[in-house]
Amino acid sequence: MSPTPDRTTQVLLTCGALAAPLFFAAVLVQDYTRTDGYDPRRHPLSMLSLGDLGWIQSANFAVTGLLFIAFAAGLRRLRRPGHEGIWGPVLLGAFGLGLIAAGIFVPDPAWGFPPGAPAGRAPVPTATGYLHALAGFTAFTGVTAASLVFARRFARRRQARAGWLCSAAAVVTYGAFLGSSPASGGGEQGRPLSLLLRLGALAGWGWASLLAAYFLRTRPSGPTETAG
Repeated sequence: MSPTPDRTTQVLLTCGALAAPLFFAAVLVQDYTRTDGYDPRRHPLSMLSLGDLGWIQSANFAVTGLLFIAFAAGLRRLRRPGHEGIWGPVLLGAFGLGLIAAGIFVPDPAWGFPPGAPAGRAPVPTATGYLHALAGFTAFTGVTAASLVFARRFARRRQARAGWLCSAAAVVTYGAFLGSSPASGGGEQGRPLSLLLRLGALAGWGWASLLAAYFLRTRPSGPTETAG
């Protein structure tokens, strides 16, 4: 028997609620089990996609992206007909697509990882490296913009605490993303500030999963809720 629409929506929202915990659990396991020179204090988490075991992090990005796209689809099912509620699901969908692309297009070897890589930045960035950077920009921009959309939604409904939480997530997520970039001049010899980048990812990914949990808990019996 096929699931009812409400059951389908519940499953889609559950995907979003689980996405961030599963992503960071996989990252932490790799932090403590990789023996090929990866150092989370020196190397961005996306560099886990390099090396013989890089497929694990590539798959982690892709699966997490698919889970957040499922969440976006669940939000779309909750909205009323009309224009309101379009941008929240669209931006979260873009966030998910950015994560999938980040798994497909891996970063260039750099900062001594994997072994044999240049000690600093890649001397000649590859097309794959550029596409990975674009994927990261898409993911961080998408989730930040989505958090601002929902900040406005909660403020409009006089849910001040939820609105401030969304706004804070946006500031931390994008501030950490911009501040961790080698282009910002941060870090040793322009090295990306990997722990700051992790903070941004934790804020953005975590906010999206908390939002999914919120809608999972408060979803109505039918598709009448406005999702952003």
